[in-house]
Amino acid sequence: HELHAANPGLTLVLATANVDFANDRLGENSPCFLPVDAGETVESNGFSITGILAAHDEVQLDQQGHSHFLGFVATFGPWAIYHSGDTRLHDQLIPSLLPHSVDLALVPINGYKPERRVAGNLNGAEAASLAKEIGARIAIPHHFDMFAFNTETTEEFEQAAKRFEQPIKVLQAGETWSSSELASIA
Repeated sequence: HELHAANPGLTLVLATANVDFANDRLGENSPCFLPVDAGETVESNGFSITGILAAHDEVQLDQQGHSHFLGFVATFGPWAIYHSGDTRLHDQLIPSLLPHSVDLALVPINGYKPERRVAGNLNGAEAASLAKEIGARIAIPHHFDMFAFNTETTEEFEQAAKRFEQPIKVLQAGETWSSSELASIA
C-alpha cells in the first residue's frame, strides 16, 4: 500500500497464478497488475520481463497450469538481470535461463534444511553452480541474514564460486553494487 501510495503509476509484475491472492491481500488500493507466467514475457516502461519457472520446494501449478512460483529475467538496455525469487534446482531452470545471456544473477543461498520448517531454496554451492552454468557475468547472493530461519552464511557460496571461477559480489544489508564493477572482472 505504501509503495503504491508513493507511486500511483506503479505496475506490479507477478505470477498469473497469484493475481487473485494479490487482489485479496491488497484490496481496492492495488497497483496495476501485469501478470506473467513461466516462459511468458511482458513489457513495461522500457523493461522486458520474462517469467522463469521456480520450485519452492517444488513446482506448484494452479488448476489452469499457471505456476505459483516464478523468478524473473528483466532485460533493459544492454542488461539482463535474473532474480531467482525462491527456488530450488529443477529440470527446466538452466534451459530456461540460457537464452537470456544473464549479466547479473541474484540467487538464494539459504538452502533447504528440514529443521528450518520453511520451504527451501538453493544452497550456496548450488547457487554458485547455477550462476556458472548460465554464464552469469556476476552473481550476488540473497536470502541470508534476513530472518532467524535464514541462518546460512555466504561461506559455502563464496568457496564454490571460487572453485567454479564464477565472479560474485556479496553485499551486506544496505550495501550497493554498481555495474561499473563488471569492468574489473572482464
